[in-house]
Amino acid sequence: MDFTLTTPALLFPAISLLLLAYTNRFTVLAGLLRELDGRYRQDPEEHIFLQIRNLQKRIGIIRSMQIYGVLSFLGCVLSMFLLFQGQVLAGEWVFSGALFLLLVSLGLSLLEAHISVKALNLQLQDLLDVKKTPQKKE
Repeated sequence: MDFTLTTPALLFPAISLLLLAYTNRFTVLAGLLRELDGRYRQDPEEHIFLQIRNLQKRIGIIRSMQIYGVLSFLGCVLSMFLLFQGQVLAGEWVFSGALFLLLVSLGLSLLEAHISVKALNLQLQDLLDVKKTPQKKE
């Protein structure tokens, strides 16, 4: 297999879109966290606190996803620089490292999605429980 400048360059659009998706997830969660914080300060209920803790965990995972994604992107750039300098073996090793970092980032993304689905299922269960509870008439 020929390892040329175009090989690491193929990942540029994919990593860029991935980082954009991570940033969008982060922004949405940050807005939700601010909203829940306001609600909790007005009415400190346990389920709101648990949602805030869940969001805190997910935001930490997204931060890690972003870090590994950016490091992967930097690895691709460094790999291209090494190839440009004629250091093919070093470029291949750095590119391999960049691919590994991308795998870590994607694995963390899968973990965050799993936690997100669990949180949604809990929210749906709360909704179903409220629906089953008879409402008091005044």
